Amino acid sequence: MLAGIEAGGTKMVCAVAEHPAHIRERIEIPTTSPEETFAHIQDFFADQKNIRSIGIAAFGPVDTDRRSKTYGNVLNTPKPGWSGASWVRAMAAYTTPFAIESDVSGACLAEYIYGAGRHKKTLAYVTVGTGIGAGIVHEGRVRTGTGHYEMGHIPVRRDPYDRYGGHCPFHADCLEGLASGPAIDARWGGPLSEMGEGEIALEASYLSQLALTLILTHMPGRIIFGGGVMKTPGLIDAIREQTADRLAGYVSRGDLSGDLSEYIVPPALGDDAGISGALLLAQQAARDATDR
Repeated sequence: MLAGIEAGGTKMVCAVAEHPAHIRERIEIPTTSPEETFAHIQDFFADQKNIRSIGIAAFGPVDTDRRSKTYGNVLNTPKPGWSGASWVRAMAAYTTPFAIESDVSGACLAEYIYGAGRHKKTLAYVTVGTGIGAGIVHEGRVRTGTGHYEMGHIPVRRDPYDRYGGHCPFHADCLEGLASGPAIDARWGGPLSEMGEGEIALEASYLSQLALTLILTHMPGRIIFGGGVMKTPGLIDAIREQTADRLAGYVSRGDLSGDLSEYIVPPALGDDAGISGALLLAQQAARDATDR
């Protein structure tokens, strides 16, 4: 059995499956303290038999470098009590192969295999919600460096009429500080779905800068925009329009031409992307262990 954990800041989804596309059993657990949350996860997997590998798609930042002494640790997160929490220690009862990546990377992997990224050599996935993150999958593997990417914290060109100082506790007016769900609520006093065209256009101006950065640095075959903020009607259309304007015809081929309606797209897997990605990570960990 493959074991997967989609570790979100609000809830954890745990599942077991013989194949990532066919989940046998799953549960949802509220994300409270690490001690309480890990105990519920351990109880669920203790009742499962023949677990051969574990994959975790986790909220971050989280240490994904296998060579690091803190591999599997949650790093400097604003989530109270979670900085320093160790997924490796939490799952220490299992000596099976283990893999951990960011939650957005897990979702990207699932969309690459089963969803809107099929048949693309390189796929980018952006999530816009409580935070902003981006993941890249290239030829079926999550791309990382010394850790997972932190593209939600890139500096962006501020709109000259935007007087909001920014929400990020580290960088103030980085992309996440200006365009995440909490930033939207702090700036306007409500969700983007309750705002007008001007507010949507401002949000799109910031997110289109991330889209441009992804295009120019990774040249993905497609970019998926997901997360709660992206459910706002009209937002994805505004991102497409402003991304095309920023490209200014410099890159124009295939799906990167025209109105970008086939290039910047919503997720195909909905709420199942994260847990499917975690199970795919477990499958890859098992295969990698066999290859070694």
